[in-house]
Amino acid sequence: MKTVFIDGSAGTTGLRIHQRLAQRRDLKLLTLPESCRKDPAARRDAMSQSDAAFLCLPDDAAIEAADLMAGAPLTLLDTSTAHRTSPGWAYGFPELGPAFARAVQQGSRIAVPGCHASGFIALVRPLVEAGLLSPTARLSCHSVTGYSGGGKKMIAQYEAPDRDGLLDAPRQYALGQTHKHLKEMQAVCGLDAAPIFCPIVADFYSGMVVTVPLFREDLQGNATADHIRQLYGDLYRGPVVRYLPQMDEAGFLSGAGLSGRDSMELTVAGNDQRILLLARYDNLGKGASGAAIQCLNLSLGCDITEGLVL
Repeated sequence: MKTVFIDGSAGTTGLRIHQRLAQRRDLKLLTLPESCRKDPAARRDAMSQSDAAFLCLPDDAAIEAADLMAGAPLTLLDTSTAHRTSPGWAYGFPELGPAFARAVQQGSRIAVPGCHASGFIALVRPLVEAGLLSPTARLSCHSVTGYSGGGKKMIAQYEAPDRDGLLDAPRQYALGQTHKHLKEMQAVCGLDAAPIFCPIVADFYSGMVVTVPLFREDLQGNATADHIRQLYGDLYRGPVVRYLPQMDEAGFLSGAGLSGRDSMELTVAGNDQRILLLARYDNLGKGASGAAIQCLNLSLGCDITEGLVL
């Protein structure tokens, strides 16, 4: 039986990972008493006793923890932004192709993708890799997410009985175009420039929809929307990430459609000239905790769906 430790189990991502793993009988979940949760020595000892450890920490703390365990034989799965483009760290999105799956399966240092970035990369990287979209393409992306993506502070703001009335309406943020996910969105997709990115947080707990709009002229050669559909259909067959010919609800697409689940759905909408690439999933599922558990399963040789809610 493998032993797993969650460093930062009190945060939103860590809590959901703990909930998922606590139900499993094939793993031993190592926990610390509340008094030792932030004790460096206790954390180091817990990781040293583990086969795998999740780093559900702010970037600086995740870097410190990784340095603390440098050379140690355990598998580290970092849910922060810190290592997503770092050499020696596998990018934890195995559905992107065999090389990504092998890197997770064989590596001992795994960076779990960012929530917004997961949808953008799932939609864009296959197009660049297949030659349907040039690396020089100048793209835009907008993403609607539930407020749980902002962590405990934002959850408290939205759920306060006397909350600010401005929270009743969707709010766009990261207006300075320096969002922390941009680096991995550009790097993993192999783009010359990061997209113009417009994330929006709205008054629902969890779930998200990521949209990448394209003009027909953005595609290479004679490529069409049907070529993209064929590509997604061949690549994303499940069980976690799946292409659907259509996934709207009578012309609407709810950001909460996969709330509470660890799966992702993708589709291509629009028409031959104005194309919408769409990915829907839970920001706490395939956008965070679900992706982390999937990577753990792959690295330990388990069924990748073990412990997931699909």
